[in-house]
Amino acid sequence: MRRKEVLRALGIFQRATADQLWRMLRPADRHDRITRDTLNALKETGLVRVETRLESGHQLWVLTEKGHKEAKLLLPKTVRISALRKIRVDAKSQPVKDDGYDEHAAAVTSTAAVLTGAGYGTPLSWQTEIAHKLPYGYTQYADLTMRAPDAGVPAMLLEVDRVTEPVDDLVDKLRRYHDWFELLAPKADADKEKAASRQGAAVHNFRLWSRIYPATGREGYVPVAFVFTGKTAAQRESRMLRLEQAARAHFAGTPHRGAGFTAVDYHQAVPVVVTELERITADPAGAAGPVWRRLGRDEWQTLSVALDNPDGERLYRAELREARRRQAKREAARREAQRPVCMRCGNKFTDDRWQQIRQRSWPGEWDRLCGPCAKEAADRAEAERVARRQAEEVERAAAEAPAVKPRSRFGIGRRR
Repeated sequence: MRRKEVLRALGIFQRATADQLWRMLRPADRHDRITRDTLNALKETGLVRVETRLESGHQLWVLTEKGHKEAKLLLPKTVRISALRKIRVDAKSQPVKDDGYDEHAAAVTSTAAVLTGAGYGTPLSWQTEIAHKLPYGYTQYADLTMRAPDAGVPAMLLEVDRVTEPVDDLVDKLRRYHDWFELLAPKADADKEKAASRQGAAVHNFRLWSRIYPATGREGYVPVAFVFTGKTAAQRESRMLRLEQAARAHFAGTPHRGAGFTAVDYHQAVPVVVTELERITADPAGAAGPVWRRLGRDEWQTLSVALDNPDGERLYRAELREARRRQAKREAARREAQRPVCMRCGNKFTDDRWQQIRQRSWPGEWDRLCGPCAKEAADRAEAERVARRQAEEVERAAAEAPAVKPRSRFGIGRRR
């Protein structure tokens, strides 16, 4: 194991056991011996130290001042390094046991460890206690933020709960996240944002969160995960159900309007998934297995499937295409029912013939006839007109001819 990996991990999470670092950095190993060897080597060079021994028997490792400085150089500028844990001493300048590492901090680091070990990013994918400031004076801190685009999760916020605080507090956290996601970005046009709120994903271009977190690749805001641990399985299950019932307004989305639509608009909803540390560690695939449940659904799924929205935008587009197809079919049937029928032969008008008579300002003589019958009637009328004109010309010529007196036979003889 590279020493840099351990220093970076401790720089991000401040404190960790060898077991947690093993699961995070070398999940393919059968045990944490290599991790412990690396920590002991770093201890010899004065970069890390043991802060305390937990009740579980695990040693809790932290950076020394020297290690903290080196870890800061190893971390990218975009990753915030945690505060240095200084040695506490008593009145006689003797080191005292530091019991400030509580079970919640342990669960947070364990959560990051099992997800990293399952392929969700690297230790550099994580940050702790990231602030989300709200305009009414409250700041919502996320226990963990994860960025694992290669695993299909560009960003996710995680809250670790040991089944100790009221469910209402969890609902309030989700409400504050929802409020923060709806904040306008600096200099964003409020009127354009309001108009875009009716256009699906377009609204996010005006929101603050899109300037801080990457696009999710799915409908909705950055997903929030609640990781439960501790107490009994029945208590954890009850807690998840109560959260689901109380927080529905923040994750349920809005049904699309119109008859025949079952799709849901998730563009301005918070995708919420829940899991348990105990469930993750019991599954052979760990956090990569079907250990996640999307609030609003009954089945346990993999994280990528749980975050997907099969009843969202894709379904809406399919239903919209089907609705338009049905509407076009109804309009075609209605149009067909209105199509004129030839009064002579009984055939329906063609589209061209129908359009032809509709474009006229005044009714035509053969508008109630189809094209062929109208042409035949027009040809017959033209032939009759020509015949009448010819007859009239003959009569007129006969009437205009001068009268000629016939010569008698006797007159002709005399001239001879």
